[in-house]
Amino acid sequence: MRGLGMTLLVVGLALHAAQACSQASHAPQTSHASRVSQGAEVAEAPPAPPARYSADELYNLGNSYARAGKAGLAVLNYERAALLAPQDADIRANLEYVRAAAHVPAQPRSLLARIAEAASPASAAWLGVFGLALAGVGMVAGRMTSRFRLVRAGSIMAGGALVALTVSNAMLQWPRMHEAVILVSQTQARVTPVPMGDTAFVLPEAETVTLTAEHEDFVLVRTRDGRSGWVARANVGAVVPLRKR
Repeated sequence: MRGLGMTLLVVGLALHAAQACSQASHAPQTSHASRVSQGAEVAEAPPAPPARYSADELYNLGNSYARAGKAGLAVLNYERAALLAPQDADIRANLEYVRAAAHVPAQPRSLLARIAEAASPASAAWLGVFGLALAGVGMVAGRMTSRFRLVRAGSIMAGGALVALTVSNAMLQWPRMHEAVILVSQTQARVTPVPMGDTAFVLPEAETVTLTAEHEDFVLVRTRDGRSGWVARANVGAVVPLRKR
């Protein structure tokens, strides 16, 4: 019974973690707006960000920013939508269109990135929960009876495979946790994190960078070609927004 109790405890904790991962997709869904490239009228002002995000809401918010000529905010919201709906063709099409219009080179996706995008983080988390439960049932059943050994072994192996898939997805998605988008045109990357520091290079709006450090009102970013510089925090937006402390 002690083994059963421990298994149920672990499954319960995993369920709580999966619920937190999928919370962003619980908002009411809306239909996709038409693609930006189809020439819809320019919006006077983009709507305010929703309190709880869904892929459709982020997609439509990105469309509004794109029509308003705010390429950085458009790309940021498309990237966030792509995290929740990695297989959505409309999101990818608009993301590529806005980047091309802003003269930002397309970001090639590696094979590992495409594998990670096969399932959203929430879906992968629930697969892990199911795998953990399946393996737990197999182990508990093994303590209670000696019958159906092949079924128990298959249950444990299948559960372990699902848990391994979830862990692999999390590892492949980890770099996205540190990505950010430049929101302001001609953003200066400085040598030191001070307002009057020397400019190392200039970043175009809508370019994707990696956040590596922070200091007061500045963050240290690294470009895809390996350059690093300090950028004003207000000029970048993290793809995965962090909660304020």
